[in-house]
Amino acid sequence: MKLSKPKFLFLGVRIIKGVFGLIWKVYIAIAFTFAAIVMYPVVLPFLWSEKNKRRAFKLFVFWSRLLSVLIFTYAPKAKLKDVPQGPKLILANHISYLDIFLMYQIFPNERFLFLGKSELLKYPLIKTYFKHYNIPVYRDTRIKAARSVMAAVDKIDKGWSIMIFPEGRIPDDNRPSLVPFKKGAFQIAKLSGIPILPMTFLNNHKLFSIPSEWLGSAHPGFSKYVIHPLITAEEVERMDIEELSQKCFDIINEPILQMTNKSKQ
Repeated sequence: MKLSKPKFLFLGVRIIKGVFGLIWKVYIAIAFTFAAIVMYPVVLPFLWSEKNKRRAFKLFVFWSRLLSVLIFTYAPKAKLKDVPQGPKLILANHISYLDIFLMYQIFPNERFLFLGKSELLKYPLIKTYFKHYNIPVYRDTRIKAARSVMAAVDKIDKGWSIMIFPEGRIPDDNRPSLVPFKKGAFQIAKLSGIPILPMTFLNNHKLFSIPSEWLGSAHPGFSKYVIHPLITAEEVERMDIEELSQKCFDIINEPILQMTNKSKQ
């Protein structure tokens, strides 16, 4: 069956964009590895004590900015209105690997740790950063998962905010559509009694699609996101885990639904 000329041209343009996207992904991988190697001996001495970990946060902010310059991908600093200082739970949807390093640009003054899946420990350089600085979540047993929750509560007691992607992973398809939230984030909020700051990433999946999508979208640009009103500690206390999870899901999902509806019009 022969393709019509418009369809043939559309397919050709799509393939060309995909090839350039693949080249860009390879370049990002090289830039990330370069930045991680350069920063490794600088950051490593700061990972072994609580006092030094606080100083290490500024180094991760610098690493994020360095990587942004290398890959021409930027995120503006968040404008936090009516958001008090102090520990909080930062929740965001997860649509790209860019989400992680851009968080340091978005919240450069909000000292936080990531709570994330233990599978990240498979990667040599990331393993050191993640195991000794952030909080891995081991999901193979409930006991290990509970320990991760308590480790997060302990860090909050020491003055840290916690950053979590409550979906637990990057969805396999239909990004930026959400998948159901896991409950660990909301257990932490209830146990620690801290407020929740929800946010929504809108276009990172277009700036850098998942690596398994060989010809997926990838190009330089600006990250677009929405910072939502704070869910206060009093609201967190009033709601049970299911209610809190649903409220955060609806808040984070709203800009995605609005964006999807606009694209259909």
